[in-house]
Amino acid sequence: MKSATIPALRVTPDFRHDAESVLNDGETLSSFVEESVRRQIERRKFQREFIARGLAARDKARVTGEYVSKDEVMNRLRSVRDKATGQR
Repeated sequence: MKSATIPALRVTPDFRHDAESVLNDGETLSSFVEESVRRQIERRKFQREFIARGLAARDKARVTGEYVSKDEVMNRLRSVRDKATGQR
């Protein structure tokens, strides 16, 4: 498969300087931009999947009439948090 390019990005000199100032040793500006784009792609995919699951849950609740109260949700979230932080 042939490789492709991402369109060039025009930025101010200050913006480029800021980007270059945070590069790790041996890291190029191109690799930094590529990694940033990859992470944003993954983040947006995750976000879309999260929203799709939420909408599906909403639709299921409407059909079944089964809802979970705010208090029950908050208690479950606190329990997950407490287990993760070693509390209780």
